[in-house]
Amino acid sequence: MINIRNFDINDVAITWNIKFNTIRTINRQDYTVEQTKRWAPEHYDMNLWRKRITDMNPFIAELDGNIVGFADLQDDGYIDHFFCHSEYQGAGVGRALMEHILSVGASKGISRFYSQVSLTARCFYEHFGFHVVKEQQVAIADGKLTNFVMQKIT
Repeated sequence: MINIRNFDINDVAITWNIKFNTIRTINRQDYTVEQTKRWAPEHYDMNLWRKRITDMNPFIAELDGNIVGFADLQDDGYIDHFFCHSEYQGAGVGRALMEHILSVGASKGISRFYSQVSLTARCFYEHFGFHVVKEQQVAIADGKLTNFVMQKIT
């Protein structure tokens, strides 16, 4: 059973590793090697990540004691990060995280959920009732990549 809990400062390194490995393996099906290297650089300042992930305060998904994903929900309904471990794709991790986000959002009175969604995650978000507001090219390092602003109104 997948357990969802709140972020702890000890989760900093594993969340970066999940993000890095998911982008470099799973997102590689929709983006070039160069784009994934810019999106998830080999050498990233862990102090910057610690601040970013702490400010984001994500939910952590665990399965059999292992951290297998994370996702956040900001007070305005924005989902900044949503990553499932590359080795646990299709195991219900994303579903558990999204259901938790939508439930927490409902309890906070959030009626609009939105995110900048990768090509890879678009179908997943659509499955949960999100629709594309616009396609965009976003700057990342010295390049660009395509993603979608998606939203769900409840």
